[in-house]
Amino acid sequence: MSTRLTVPTLLAGLALAFATSAYAATDSYRFDTVHSQVLFNITHDGYSRPWGRFHIARGWLRFDPDHWERSATALDIDLNSLDMGDADWNKAVLKPSLLDAAGHRYAHFASTSVERTDASHGVIHGQLTLRGITKPVDVPFQFNRLARTIFGLHTVAGFSATAALDRRDFGITAFKNSIGDQVLVRLEIEAIRDDGAQPASSTSARNTP
Repeated sequence: MSTRLTVPTLLAGLALAFATSAYAATDSYRFDTVHSQVLFNITHDGYSRPWGRFHIARGWLRFDPDHWERSATALDIDLNSLDMGDADWNKAVLKPSLLDAAGHRYAHFASTSVERTDASHGVIHGQLTLRGITKPVDVPFQFNRLARTIFGLHTVAGFSATAALDRRDFGITAFKNSIGDQVLVRLEIEAIRDDGAQPASSTSARNTP
């Protein structure tokens, strides 16, 4: 039996082909774990807001500079990389009463959608899993630059982002009289174009020391 190629069928096919090719043009990146950092601060007895730092263990990014809504990302943050500037302080924060790095070594973030708010700013909507608890998180970000490195070795995309978290949402309630509840998170991200970049590993693998 022959199939009649009608105009609507042809137009639908062309539209599908165009959409498929457009999405295929979205580039894949892997996070540069050397030049990417996650910083946070929280009030200490009301005296100050000391900073701590984590490193990204692994992650991937799909980014289309012309169509941000087609972008997506997922990453794992290694809690054992915590640096508060003092070894004993690091150990105290990593204990089960706070971050519980022994039981849940990695914090995992996965985007659900990306929206553009102006020429260089947007918001990533996603899910953050910390201490085995998953909550929705919105991450406002700034797109800094997309270019080849000065030696032409890689194509790099750079972003700066912030997020506000309530530690109680993730079951962190210890020392309520000395540690604040609101956590400010800042991310400085560089991602290297890599067509082989793959989604982050499964939850069981992520939380294997």
